[in-house]
Amino acid sequence: MEEAIDVVILAGGKGSRLRTIVSDRPKPMAEIEGKPFLDILLNHFRGMGLGRFILCTGERADFIEDYYKKKKEGDISFSREPMPLGTGGAIKNAEALINSDPFFVVNGDSFCKVYLPQFTEFHKQKGALLSIVLIESDNTNEFGSVYLDHSNRIIGFEEKEEKNGISYINAGIYLFKKEILCMIPANTKYSLEYDLFPKLVGKEMYGFPTKAELVDIGTPARYEYAKRFFDDKNEKKGKKSF
Repeated sequence: MEEAIDVVILAGGKGSRLRTIVSDRPKPMAEIEGKPFLDILLNHFRGMGLGRFILCTGERADFIEDYYKKKKEGDISFSREPMPLGTGGAIKNAEALINSDPFFVVNGDSFCKVYLPQFTEFHKQKGALLSIVLIESDNTNEFGSVYLDHSNRIIGFEEKEEKNGISYINAGIYLFKKEILCMIPANTKYSLEYDLFPKLVGKEMYGFPTKAELVDIGTPARYEYAKRFFDDKNEKKGKKSF
């Protein structure tokens, strides 16, 4: 990418559902092909020209911070939560470290191979406060649905429930205009999904649809699928893709 855009990675969750098989480390550090899942994300973003990362840590923060401090690889800063702050609160806690406007926010436990320069251009053309990468899925009972109008403005969210047909779901990759941080209270538990997004429905919040697959490690079954997914990608290429 031509411009330097910060990438804020949410890596502070407890990972309760994965703990039955990954109990010795934070969820984003679960191993895939002998490397932490977080390395896959960082290398993917680096491959698109992004190089400045802010890791929002919380649960077992030392494990993540020690690993990347020893690795001494690239421009990585850490924003540790003093208490569980939720997805929005974690971003607010990192505010002093964020230099670029706009900046990316991504979940530290999921991967979606979206073309970020195109997503960035979409965000700018829309004049958006917030843009969200969306993927088509029929798995709305696990992820919930996102609804768009004819201009791709987000006009509604629907909770996780069984329904027929293809819907859009949130891929956990966002572009934020810096001014949006003013809407998030400091030192307070605050959710993107339940507190911030509802305030922006029908306003300057847009969805960027992509056909890329969403791979996450939130549950034992999805973690096992992620290991197969990246192994298959490597076999097809005959080399490591991350």
